Amino acid sequence: MAYAFTPPEQAYLDITGSEEKFPVRRIYCIGKNYTAHVIEMGGDADRDPPVIFQKPNDAVVRNGGEIDYPVFTGNFHYEGEMVVVLKSGGHNIPVSEAASHIFGYACGLDMTRRDHQANAMANGLPWEVTKAFDQSAPIGPVTRIEDCGELTSGRITLSVDGEVRQDADMSWMIWKTDEIISKLSEQYRLMPGDVIMTGTPAGVGAVVSGNELVVHVDGLQDLKVRIGSPAG
Repeated sequence: MAYAFTPPEQAYLDITGSEEKFPVRRIYCIGKNYTAHVIEMGGDADRDPPVIFQKPNDAVVRNGGEIDYPVFTGNFHYEGEMVVVLKSGGHNIPVSEAASHIFGYACGLDMTRRDHQANAMANGLPWEVTKAFDQSAPIGPVTRIEDCGELTSGRITLSVDGEVRQDADMSWMIWKTDEIISKLSEQYRLMPGDVIMTGTPAGVGAVVSGNELVVHVDGLQDLKVRIGSPAG
């Protein structure tokens, strides 16, 4: 096949202890999935259907490192999350079978243009401009489920310049990982290579150029990100 131009490189994640790579197909994100975070964002913490949005796979920043302070925002926020990656999928996956589709887990950041999210939410507009921009999905190396077990509890934290800003337990998620997979599969055919960001705890906030972020999830390799200069 002859392409009109050289296609972009396939987005992928590293796998701990392996030279193999995990190719990224889609990035599904779950919003408002920790009660305290729902409340801090002014929402109702009832167990409504999960809020689902997506990021493009080329938003991945593999293993973190330095990311630009993005254009088109003056209020750039971090959201530390536990990330699930899938080895298989399908439609209408039962909750009881969801874990069998998990390849592994990683630490991730759902970086957000918070100033534009408020406007989108107030006017019922899509979230792309606030969530689906360049370098908005730093994700660390993937740990296989065979090496860490199924993650249903454990501490998740985010620190900025050494100060802990987010501190929770994964068991506090409103929608658990197996339920998220099942709910997503009601609306999409899940596939190998799909990535799911499972939501952020309370404590989100703004960052500026020079800040150092560290996301920690018990049992996984930390993700470290530095906020660089404004994008040109």
